[in-house]
Amino acid sequence: MGEMSDSDASIDALSDEFYQQMHEALRERLPKKSRFRHSIGVAKQSEELAEVYGADVRKARLAGLLHDWDKGYDDEEIRTRAEELGLRFDPFLLEHMPQLLHGPTAAQALALEFPQIPADVLSAIEKHTAGAVGMSDLDMIVYIADVIEPHRDFDGVDKLRELVGAKPLEELFVDVSAHVLGNLVDRHRFIHPETLKVWNYYLMRQKRSR
Repeated sequence: MGEMSDSDASIDALSDEFYQQMHEALRERLPKKSRFRHSIGVAKQSEELAEVYGADVRKARLAGLLHDWDKGYDDEEIRTRAEELGLRFDPFLLEHMPQLLHGPTAAQALALEFPQIPADVLSAIEKHTAGAVGMSDLDMIVYIADVIEPHRDFDGVDKLRELVGAKPLEELFVDVSAHVLGNLVDRHRFIHPETLKVWNYYLMRQKRSR
């Protein structure tokens, strides 16, 4: 995508005009149809979750659309992208889990190119890969939507979808996180240390509230 014009910078980030602009930009960035379709699905799911849980629907839709803005980079390219953006990561993460960098790099790149995008939208984009302690409702919505969007098809996804509205948002986030962690363990994949910290934090909050 080329440089923005002055008129582009003035477009309200939560307007339909900006959403359509980014929709077309994303189509060019993610030529693989399944990835683009996933992003549209996450935007739709985020919007629906925001309606259920009382979050800003326009922010959720935009964050969902843009969450995989940098997903088209391969492992070496995303490492280079992080370096060019001035981001610093744990060497273990850079070497063994570079696929998790696309959230933070996307948030940083979008902030620089589209300064009108609200900070909480960028936060949700940044945190959708590993999560974080003290996530906002919008952060959790995009994280959840990434897992249960309509095009996802895995054992247990329908049960997770049935929990929408039946459980408070944070409890739903914990249930979705449990599935994500279980899947990583089953596949013998590395788990981001931050993800374990997030799991312990929210599980403790859940236990204390009972």
